[in-house]
Amino acid sequence: QVQLVESGGGLVQAGDSLRLSCAASGLTFSSYNMGWFRQTPGKEREFAAVISRSGTYASYADSVKGRFTISRDNAKNTVYLQMNSLKPEDTAVYYCAADPLIVKGWREYDYWGQGTQVTVSS
Repeated sequence: QVQLVESGGGLVQAGDSLRLSCAASGLTFSSYNMGWFRQTPGKEREFAAVISRSGTYASYADSVKGRFTISRDNAKNTVYLQMNSLKPEDTAVYYCAADPLIVKGWREYDYWGQGTQVTVSS
């Protein structure tokens, strides 16, 4: 079965960096566009970034543009989210997701990981 497993979350201070990883199995990774989303309690899941199957196209939410970078290694079946200049408002559970299409709506994604907590203290 398809599994997406996120890692790399943690507690950091404002201004610090973190790199999240999402390891995929059970699917042909290079056939899927990969997205990162985040969610805080009581709020809807929010789009952060998406990368195309080949890695040649990426798109970001305005809230993370210029600070976050999404990348992927198809040989390792892994997608990354490099997060720099973290702010307290970046605190959330971060999820990776896979879909054959480039989409930004969380309801449209076929597969999801379990999430990893990122907490940024001020």
